[in-house]
Amino acid sequence: MKKIFSSVMTLAIALAVVSCGGGANSARKAQELSGAGATFPLPFYNVVFEQFAQVNGDAVAYGGIGSGGGVRNLRDKIVDFAGSDAFLSEKEMADMPSVIHVPTCMGAVVLAYNLEGVNELNLSGEVIANIFAGEIKMWNDARIAALNPGAALPAEAIIPVFRSDGSGTTFVFTDYLTKVSPMWKEKFGAGKSVNFPSGQAAKGNPGVAGVIKQTKNAIGYVGSEYAFAQKIPYATLQNQRGEFVAPTAASISAAASGTIPADTRCSITNADAAGAYPISTFTWMIIYKEQNYSNRSKDQAIATLDLLQYILSDEAQSITSEVHYAPLPAKAKELSIANLKTVTYDGETILK
Repeated sequence: MKKIFSSVMTLAIALAVVSCGGGANSARKAQELSGAGATFPLPFYNVVFEQFAQVNGDAVAYGGIGSGGGVRNLRDKIVDFAGSDAFLSEKEMADMPSVIHVPTCMGAVVLAYNLEGVNELNLSGEVIANIFAGEIKMWNDARIAALNPGAALPAEAIIPVFRSDGSGTTFVFTDYLTKVSPMWKEKFGAGKSVNFPSGQAAKGNPGVAGVIKQTKNAIGYVGSEYAFAQKIPYATLQNQRGEFVAPTAASISAAASGTIPADTRCSITNADAAGAYPISTFTWMIIYKEQNYSNRSKDQAIATLDLLQYILSDEAQSITSEVHYAPLPAKAKELSIANLKTVTYDGETILK
């Protein structure tokens, strides 16, 4: 990872950040920014925030408390931004008027598992839905075996692992299940919190990954970086085209090949595209369009926009694949810059 920059590179990036914003960063003091929310993009954010501090001198404190908690903190106006893997619903938008969503990267939710002697596992959406609905209870169930001919599936009970906190990762996962399983859509639906009928709950992506690693015969949904970091195997999933696809930068990017709306609020799960990984997602930072709230200074508002512009930069986006995410498509960056130009402080636009 590029954690140490030469003085030339640092200067070049700093100039790029300023020029991208039309000089928004000119002649201000270094700021301390605070955010909270999704744990899904946290490995990416840890690197980006560190590099942003080197470039701009601004410190960013971020609490990985889950997407639901992050949105609540923003609603209560106690943070500069919220991180969320779930875009706000129409009802939430009505409750929190005048917010904008800025996608920061794309990633994959994987089905990580702990199954002795099984290093490769194929799963379909319908089978995953039946496992988490409690309708497939054993690892050697015929429906799993049919997808994995020759695999030594044990006659052991499956232990599903899910999130205990309000989670954008849960939203992405259940959004996918509603698209591939009418049963799941009718009985459980999609949401940041869902009433899973059986299994074990854990807090945050790190908590779910930890439980899976320590629990024989467990399976759960986590961001791909967490499975990779803890060396937990994860399943290859069947996409809408019938292909079995692993999560890679290319397969995640393929899922975002469709139309992106102007406000960037869209789901890319179960995408109908060749080579697309079926549980892919954008993750967003959400900010208020009017930045003068809770005694925030104009410099804080400018620093917030500088942070978001830096994340959208080619330099920051190049980090994504190093930590098992995928860079944003050009259209998402273009739309995000246009949306940032609508942000105001005391009614005056910040970026020119």
